Amino acid sequence: MTLLRSIVPGFGRSDRSPAAAPAPAGEPRSKPAFTVREDEHGYEVSVQLPGVAKDGLEITAQDNLLTIVGRRAWTPPVEWVALHRETPRAQFELTLSHEGDVDADKVSADLKNGVLHLTLPKAEAVKPRKIAVT
Repeated sequence: MTLLRSIVPGFGRSDRSPAAAPAPAGEPRSKPAFTVREDEHGYEVSVQLPGVAKDGLEITAQDNLLTIVGRRAWTPPVEWVALHRETPRAQFELTLSHEGDVDADKVSADLKNGVLHLTLPKAEAVKPRKIAVT
């Protein structure tokens, strides 16, 4: 059991990303910082993607994987020299695996101020139900 799975059951990082377009050879990738919260209705995922606009964002859900790829459009001028840089210039790529309890048709996403908020509702079949005793 991985550390992430022990902290957040049902979700984990995956090194597989068949749904995402692979980065061109030599193009660096960076895993963004993210948080996952769970309640009885589903999962809330927040991903930090500084400098990524909506048109540079690709989110795919396939099988039990959720893949997020973010590309920045800004390129520095040729004469520009960075004295300090806190974030890499690489594209962002994050793949999260789940146990198949997410209703992929109802996933919603919102990108605001460099933070992507995803709502992943649980499928009705896996939600707890009350059973009446007769």
